[in-house]
Amino acid sequence: MPERFRPRHDAALALADGRVFRGKGFGAEADASGEAVFTTTMTGYQEVCTDPSFRGQIVCMTFPLIGNYGVNDDDNESRNPWIAGLVVREVDDQPSNWRSTGDIGAYLKVAGVPGISGVDTRALTRHIRSVGDTRAVLVRRASNIEDADLVERARAAQLPGEQDVVGEVQGRETEQFGDGDGPHIVVIDCGVKRNIVRSLVKRGARVTVVPYGTSYGDVEALRPDGVVVSPGPGDPANLDHGLDIVEHLLEDNRPYFGICLGHQLLARAIGAKTSKLKFGHRGGNHPVRDEVSGRVSITAQNHSYRVDDDTLPEGGGWLVGLRNLNDGSVEGIRHSDRPVLSVQFHPEASPGPEDNGYLFDRFLEMVKGRASVNR
Repeated sequence: MPERFRPRHDAALALADGRVFRGKGFGAEADASGEAVFTTTMTGYQEVCTDPSFRGQIVCMTFPLIGNYGVNDDDNESRNPWIAGLVVREVDDQPSNWRSTGDIGAYLKVAGVPGISGVDTRALTRHIRSVGDTRAVLVRRASNIEDADLVERARAAQLPGEQDVVGEVQGRETEQFGDGDGPHIVVIDCGVKRNIVRSLVKRGARVTVVPYGTSYGDVEALRPDGVVVSPGPGDPANLDHGLDIVEHLLEDNRPYFGICLGHQLLARAIGAKTSKLKFGHRGGNHPVRDEVSGRVSITAQNHSYRVDDDTLPEGGGWLVGLRNLNDGSVEGIRHSDRPVLSVQFHPEASPGPEDNGYLFDRFLEMVKGRASVNR
């Protein structure tokens, strides 16, 4: 059916608490289920779609116009889109940008991801802030389906925290990037974004990316100068398999940089606990204060869980290094004398502000300092 003749409200987003939003479908002719969340990022919708940390989530974009500058191969942050569905106020299927090679609707259609437009995304966002991230379904052919039936489907949706989503998004093979005689950094791929690797390589590092679940012995055999544990989706409390490698790295005093999930795994490895935020931190406008320098930066974030402040071990040199100025939550852990750094946000941005690239410099300075001690 030609686009202009399609019904204006042929699709629906239903939440488990009974709220239903109807609109016009785009993208794949498929249904989606998962967790309804929102992100406040104003640009970078393609990077949002391809961020593995969004696996299993139906993402509401709070910025009202999505798709105006199109899509292109260079802006993918991983091998394919991972979102379950996309919710927008208005979608632009006639983008205008010299880099564009297509529109967001066609891009999602190829990836099998459905979208819905014409939704009051402001009302949806305010609702999620009230009830919290919630089970949801996005149904493309919903014109003849009653609200009650849609809500029943939503109540049966699985949440990312209830399944092994890291296993779905992790890389399958070892990959190498960069050359020269710079420090060798191993990145453990729990759902790594490409700009993390780029951020290390452009600072002179040689990078080897290995799948999550790679044994410590295999990592050690690569003779890394430092290790990065990447962001990833799901509940960190369920990832016992990843704790042993973090514990070994700490025992060996090897320079460690944990980003998002890597930060949470570090916290668990030192005896702290994690818990779910009501509606997560997602967007490019979260203020974070460095507790050492007092510097405040604006950060890009995408996570559902936090490290519980009052469970961090007392003594032993473990300290809160960064703190969120909106809700006071822990945004980073440091140690008084070990080469350890962790952040709850995305220093690589993509999308979001580029205020925090200095953290890659700080990590590589730790690596350099550790190498001089071992010399």
